[in-house]
Amino acid sequence: MLPLLRLLQDGRFHSGEALGAALGVSRAAVWKQLRALEAELGLPIHKVRGRGYRLESPLRLLDESILAASGARPHWPVMVLHSVDSTNSEALRRLERQLPAPFVVLAEQQTSGRGRRGRTWVSPFAENLYYSLVLRVEGGVRQLEGLSLVVGLALLHAIRAMGVVGAGLKWPNDLLVNGRKLAGILLELSGDPADVCHVVIGIGINVNMLPGALQVIDQPWTSMRAELGHGVDRNELVSLLNEQLSIYLERHRKEGFSRLLEEWQSNHLWQGRAAILTAGAQQIEGVVQGVDSTGALRLLVDGVERLFSGGELSLRLRNDS
Repeated sequence: MLPLLRLLQDGRFHSGEALGAALGVSRAAVWKQLRALEAELGLPIHKVRGRGYRLESPLRLLDESILAASGARPHWPVMVLHSVDSTNSEALRRLERQLPAPFVVLAEQQTSGRGRRGRTWVSPFAENLYYSLVLRVEGGVRQLEGLSLVVGLALLHAIRAMGVVGAGLKWPNDLLVNGRKLAGILLELSGDPADVCHVVIGIGINVNMLPGALQVIDQPWTSMRAELGHGVDRNELVSLLNEQLSIYLERHRKEGFSRLLEEWQSNHLWQGRAAILTAGAQQIEGVVQGVDSTGALRLLVDGVERLFSGGELSLRLRNDS
């Protein structure tokens, strides 16, 4: 189906005869593939007698050759998959097959995309960015202190460079615009946490998905397209993201998170806000003071500052804040 989709991605009408000739198949085979595109990928296709077929909206598919030819640094190997359960899961499988890090896994669609705390990450075909970067880590997990916050800074700079200047950070792993979620980060480890291991940096960005198109997301959200008023070239976004990640990961490796703490806090949207922290069944109310040198949340609770860190924590604003 992918060769047919590449022919249709311009959003213009193409006759069944022309599509069949380009693909070397019959018009009946073209029709069968068109039905599969609609059924399996959820892509509406307009059919007009005498004009042919076109997608409801143009697409710009991710392209390994475009990414390789961009000349952007770093030169991480990038693999683009048509569909996968999740890019993090695929990255972990490739690690098991001894693929050397660093490398990047991208997908046009995720069938079981994952967010933090077991949440589903909604992943429609060819609209958003589903991205996983794999890095080798030596010296144990102490090297990873504050890493998710540093990744957030890199992601923030890439998104702002594309024009979404109103984006900001929410502890620990989200990017918001006007209180609506634009992107999220999920880190997963593989190997010996006390010695040599690998970290998979998973990033999901709502790029060209439009609010109102999906009703299955259980929190306020937005997309780059919704904020900018036009579609975004995801190949350009990947190149920018790789560049910013390379810069910030190198700073983190050399200097640690403490040297980036002030920059992170200056971009933290909930600094000084009254919030509720959920830790399992426990809910803790306090005022957000920022983070410490390890990336732990500093929360003023009943006049006493307390520190919180861990993958199962969730922070939201108090209703009256």
